[in-house]
Amino acid sequence: MRSLFNPSRMAHTGRSTARLGTLGVALLAAVPLSLPAPSAAATPTRTTTATTTPTAASIASAPPTTSAPPATATDLTVEEGRLAQTAPQEILRRSGFAVWPRKFGRGLARMSTYPQARRYVEAEGRALWRRAVDRAQGRGPAGGDLSRDDDRPLYWARLGMSKELRQWRPGFELSAAQRAALLGRLERGSRGQDSIELPAGKHLLRIVVTGFDPFQLDADPRRSNPSGAAALALDGTTIRTASGEPARLEAAVFPVRWADFVQGTVERTLAPYFRHGPRQVDLFTTISQGRPGRFDVERTNGAWRGGYPDNVRESRTETVPIPPGVPTVTPQPQWTTTSLPYARIVAAGTGPYPVVDHTAVTEIPAGGTAPVERPDGPTPGSTARAGGGGDYLSNEIAYRATLLRDAVGRPALPGGHLHTPVLEFGPGNTDPENGQVTDPVLVQNRLAITRQVREIVTVAADSASGAEAGTS
Repeated sequence: MRSLFNPSRMAHTGRSTARLGTLGVALLAAVPLSLPAPSAAATPTRTTTATTTPTAASIASAPPTTSAPPATATDLTVEEGRLAQTAPQEILRRSGFAVWPRKFGRGLARMSTYPQARRYVEAEGRALWRRAVDRAQGRGPAGGDLSRDDDRPLYWARLGMSKELRQWRPGFELSAAQRAALLGRLERGSRGQDSIELPAGKHLLRIVVTGFDPFQLDADPRRSNPSGAAALALDGTTIRTASGEPARLEAAVFPVRWADFVQGTVERTLAPYFRHGPRQVDLFTTISQGRPGRFDVERTNGAWRGGYPDNVRESRTETVPIPPGVPTVTPQPQWTTTSLPYARIVAAGTGPYPVVDHTAVTEIPAGGTAPVERPDGPTPGSTARAGGGGDYLSNEIAYRATLLRDAVGRPALPGGHLHTPVLEFGPGNTDPENGQVTDPVLVQNRLAITRQVREIVTVAADSASGAEAGTS
């Protein structure tokens, strides 16, 4: 399967926003992991509905295929529409999470005012997140035979609840803006974004890690994302550094949707903890699925969106847009860099997968017009076309988080992006048409990745103490 780090590698100079049909997405998913970057003068991202597997060149030159967004706030989204498939329903049933949308819908039916509904939706979103964390960490009933470490029940249950909320017809007047606000509360609560609880005090470290939803679900709706699984496993836990210092970990999960990033979901979640204060974070790590068979610590992040379709089949090709009202750096830089202790992380024996200090980027050199691959990072004055993590949302969350770090005046705050190995189904279970939703190899590898993420964060925490002397 394609990883979250590098979906298109196509270079463009303009902005393109398109919504892609299912067939177009399925064909894109068949393209090799690394595509050659065409000229910077190439036309914006386009897709084809040809019946043969396209080449990179044919994808770049074919006429656009788009699908209209929902006509009203009550129409189902693309993600919610996938709920009717067999795999999501089986995942929900075998984890005990199938009850959440139904219970949520019954509760909505009892709401008689907007303020009452707002409180209910917020509480239920947070309860779903807490249940997913508890299940992943071995608390409470398993709810079924699906492995506890699985991140997918949370994803599909959230969509079931948002579907209920989107189609709810209350007995009081509910404006489109109010429904959208309720959906936003459900999203933030069920992702852990509004329940990060970093303790105050000088004798412990405060760490925030983030993961992502499953993605590329048109190609295979069974897919899991090991970064989301790691976030559930680590949220609210405490680790100890080599010196014995305790470190509290808090986690959140982000959607694989371009539009949410434009609206400031990353900055809104992280800014309260990046700013100086008694509960300020001492280390952060954004995490996503990356390359097969290895971890990567991404050295450099680029200010470019490469246009690969997201979970609602939307494609955006443009400079990373910074939402108004958030701390930022002016003028907007083309590149940001990691402040994670990458040399120590790479040298440490953290688990079965190798860990790579990944330095390559794609840039348009100063005075040039065509993209160039740079194995050792960007050159002065260049324009970003792909960071070390590519040109998709994993690169973007790393860019936004490290830009926010710099904007609030904490350039020494250790933080950056970690790519996990690609999580794949076991041999004989690779066909999404007739394959099982889980298998022993999938579970074994997901658990191994999560364990190694914990060890990598522990190594980083060893270096975080005193990294910003006098600020903790």
